[in-house]
Amino acid sequence: MSTNNTKTNGGGAKGLILKEDWWAVWIGLATVIVGLLIWKFGGSLSAITVSFKGYTNFADMPATVAPILPGLLLLWLILAIVLSIATGIMGRNVLHFVLGFTVLYIMAVIVQILGAWSWAKTFNIETPVMALIIGLIIGNLVKIPQWFEAGMRTEFYVKTGIVLFGATLPFTLIIQAGPVAFFQASVVAISTFVVIYFASTKLFKLEKPFAATMGAGGSICGVSASIAIGSAVNAKKDHVSISISMVVIWATIMVFLLPVICRALGLSDGASGALIGTSEFADAAGVAAASQFGEGASRTFVLMKVVGRDIFVGIWALIMAIISVTIWERHKVTKANAAAAASGELPAVTSQKPSAGVIWERFPKFVVGFFIASLIVTLVVLATGNPGGSIDKQVLDPVKNLRGWAFALTFLCIGLTTRFKDLAAVGWKPFAAFTCGVVVNVALGLLFSVFILNDYWTQVGM
Repeated sequence: MSTNNTKTNGGGAKGLILKEDWWAVWIGLATVIVGLLIWKFGGSLSAITVSFKGYTNFADMPATVAPILPGLLLLWLILAIVLSIATGIMGRNVLHFVLGFTVLYIMAVIVQILGAWSWAKTFNIETPVMALIIGLIIGNLVKIPQWFEAGMRTEFYVKTGIVLFGATLPFTLIIQAGPVAFFQASVVAISTFVVIYFASTKLFKLEKPFAATMGAGGSICGVSASIAIGSAVNAKKDHVSISISMVVIWATIMVFLLPVICRALGLSDGASGALIGTSEFADAAGVAAASQFGEGASRTFVLMKVVGRDIFVGIWALIMAIISVTIWERHKVTKANAAAAASGELPAVTSQKPSAGVIWERFPKFVVGFFIASLIVTLVVLATGNPGGSIDKQVLDPVKNLRGWAFALTFLCIGLTTRFKDLAAVGWKPFAAFTCGVVVNVALGLLFSVFILNDYWTQVGM
C-alpha cells in the first residue's frame, strides 16, 4: 500500500494549450484585444455580432430573422473555426465537435428567437431559462448521439463567457466591491462547507474525503470544486460523480427558485444578483438565474460568485490535501504499518506532503482571464477617455453580445446533459447531507444580501 501525491491539473507548458481553462482565457482575451485594435483603427466587432429583435405575433418571426441570416452564418463560421482549432489541439475529435457544435448552434438560434417573443417575456422566460428548459426536455426524452455530445462543452463555453464578462466589468469596481464580496463569500462558503462535512460524517456516516468533496462542491464553485478537491483528498471516482450530481440537482432547482424568492421579496437587481451569487452552486446556472434581472444583477452575481467564491478553489485544494495526507491518510498508514509489523514484514508505507504548487494547479484559470480582461479595458478607457462612449458601443456592446451566445450554448448543454434518471439513483444520504448545506447557504445569502448589505449591493448593481 502507498499514498500518492496530489495530481497536477494543467500544470506546465502543455497545460497552456491542452486545457479548456486556458483556451477559455486565450479565446476570451483575444476577442477583447482584437476588438480594441479594430476600434483603434475605426472599426467594430459588430460585424460578427447578431441580436434578435423582439416581436409580438409569432407570424412576424420570419420577417425579423431573415435580415440577420448572413450574420448568423458568419458568426457560426468564425466560432466553428476558432473552437475547432482549440478542440484539435486539445486532442479531441474535430469532425464530431463541428457536427455537434453546429446542431447546438442551431438550437441556440432557436431559443434566442423564442426568447425574443413577447409571450416569453411576459412570463419572465428569458433566453437562458428557455435554453435550459428546452435542453432538459430534449436531454431526458431523446438519446443523445456521441457525435453530438462532442459539441456539448459546458465548462468551455461558460468559462469563455466569464472571461468576456470581465471586459465589461470595470477593474475599479472589482477593487471597490471585491473585499465586500470576498468577505460575504468567505462567511457563507466556510459555514456551508462545515455544515455539509459534519452532516455527512456525523449524521450519515459517510467517508471523510467524500464529505469534503461534497462540501467543496456546495460551498465554492460547484463542479470544478468537486473535481479539484476530490482529487486533492483522493476521493473515490464515484464519490466525485455523486458530488457533481448534487451540484447539478440543486443548481437546476435554484435557477427557478432563487428568481422567485427575489421577486417575492421585491429585491433590487443588485441585491438579487448578490443573493444568487451567494446561494447558487454553479457558475452557468447562476448566470441563467441572474440574467433574468438585467445587467446590474449579472454584475453583482459575478462579483459574488467569481471574485468572491471561485478564487477559493486553489487555496482549499491545498488545505484539504494537507489534511488528507497528514491526518486521514496517516491513520491508514499507521494501521498498515501495524499490520505489516504484526505479520513480520517491514513497515514500508509513508505519507508524503503535497506541494504548495497545488494552489496554482487547482486555481480556476478562467478567473485569471476575467481579471486581465477587466484590467485591459479599464486601462484603455482611462488612457483614451473613451471618446463619445465609442469603446462602449464598438467594443463592449459586441463583447456582451458574444458573451450572451456563450451563455446560451452553456445553458443548452446543461439541460441536454442533465439526466433525471441518473440523478435519482444517487441515494438519499448524500442528498440529505448536501441539502443541509443548501439550507444554510440560502439562509446566509438572504441574511447578507437582503438585510445586512442590501443597500450596498443595490448601489453596486445600478
